[in-house]
Amino acid sequence: MLTNLVKIFAPTTVAFLLGLLITPFATHFFYKYKMWKKYSRNTNGVIVDFQKIHNEKEELKTPRVGGIIITISVLLTTIAFYFISILFPSATTEKMNFFSRNQTLIPFFTLLVGSLLGFGDDLIQIYGTGKFARDSKQARKWKVVLIVFIAFLISLWFFYKLGLKGIHIPFGGDLYLGILIIPFFIIVTLSTFSGGVIDGLDGLAGGVLASIFGAYSVIAFENNQINLAAFSGVITGAILAFLWFNIPPARFYMGETGIMGLTVTLAVLAMLTDSVLVLPVVALPLVITSGSVILQTFSKKWRNGRRLFKLTPIHHHFEALGWPSYKVTMRFWIFSVVFAIIGIILTIISR
Repeated sequence: MLTNLVKIFAPTTVAFLLGLLITPFATHFFYKYKMWKKYSRNTNGVIVDFQKIHNEKEELKTPRVGGIIITISVLLTTIAFYFISILFPSATTEKMNFFSRNQTLIPFFTLLVGSLLGFGDDLIQIYGTGKFARDSKQARKWKVVLIVFIAFLISLWFFYKLGLKGIHIPFGGDLYLGILIIPFFIIVTLSTFSGGVIDGLDGLAGGVLASIFGAYSVIAFENNQINLAAFSGVITGAILAFLWFNIPPARFYMGETGIMGLTVTLAVLAMLTDSVLVLPVVALPLVITSGSVILQTFSKKWRNGRRLFKLTPIHHHFEALGWPSYKVTMRFWIFSVVFAIIGIILTIISR
């Protein structure tokens, strides 16, 4: 038990410290090359209520690729513990290595691929021109196509390599899906990715995602998936290092570099821990955020343009009501921690 806890907390701490160390260098690079959006959302017909609360000047002078700090921290930590076990073989170093084919290979490469694709999208919005640089509907459709393709490849690995053919239903046993696990995972991935719209206020996405990945570290530990628990912990530590510099006023934003990699990886973790149906509880802030956008869209379409919320995503609704952004952020943090704990408890008692 103690050894397993050390295996989780030691890499988590290393990832956090590495994140703190590399951030000053990364920040210098971000500002030197002016890695912020060149086009504001206000140029895309944004409604007046949003213009009242939106600081266009701040958005256009704050780098948006901060998620790369998370990815690099996870990458360096994973590589460090792996090569230490190779270069200095012993029972201790081999035990501390958490990189394994059956548990962490897929989430590791999912994070890397997702982050690279997100980084490419950020670069288009930073240095590009035309519709894609303005994050048009066409650009968003292409992002969805990429997510579906990634999810399809991962689902093939689940089905053919890992033999994953069913899901656990809390308090109800297992449900056999067979090859339907492929479209099911694609839907789960798209759902988690849609929650990425939570990256709209300083510190909001970082605090919420840290709680979610921390919860999945506990869930994996409870499943005796120690390598996966360590990997989830490493992501949590890296996010906390990012959050250290992302609290108001943010030094940089997470951007698609972080959101795309983290949300797709979250879907993978949910499947590997066989707790995918608990994911909406653990990640309830993402569900509510994404759901508010969907409900707003339907409301405007079927209710003659009338809105359910002043603004969406829902965190902007609270801003429009007069809540300071820092209050919205901190209350979302509290909400996220509470439901992460509820999700952990639900997972444990429903086995």
